[in-house]
Amino acid sequence: MSNENVHNAHILESLPALHRSLLEVVGQMNRRERDQDMLGLAGLTLERALFPLLVLIERLGPIGVVDLAARVGRDHTTVSRQVARLEALGLVNRRASPADHRVRQATISPKGKQATDTVDAARERIAVALFQDWSRSDFDQFVRLLGRFAEGISTAVETVTSEADSVGQGSDEAVADR
Repeated sequence: MSNENVHNAHILESLPALHRSLLEVVGQMNRRERDQDMLGLAGLTLERALFPLLVLIERLGPIGVVDLAARVGRDHTTVSRQVARLEALGLVNRRASPADHRVRQATISPKGKQATDTVDAARERIAVALFQDWSRSDFDQFVRLLGRFAEGISTAVETVTSEADSVGQGSDEAVADR
């Protein structure tokens, strides 16, 4: 048995626990109450559905509606209406993309930046409470490994999907024959 197989066996053995943990993290972060709590701590009154869009526009902008919709798992027409609402509230600005004038991109406005700054302050209070009992080493390692995971996940999915596509036609035929 090669080292690679032992390593893969360890990954496969631990994968269910990792998946459960990720589902728990995503589930906690996607709870309606979490957004409401965060908005309350920040002293903001904003429709809950607009909150993640505002934060993503601040973090990733300028960003197009299609990309934004993909990141939040919503239809681009819905996100377009929600971004228009954020614009009407003075929290974001929309402009034509320099690369393609047919595409409109959202950017954070000064008023929107003030709002996300208050959210960041609330997030910091929560993080301090969450990580206060962690050692500096554990926290630094967690941040490093989570960053590595985040960077690697899309590459891994693309690689495996691409490999499956190149082999897929033969296996699709095999499944169809069963």
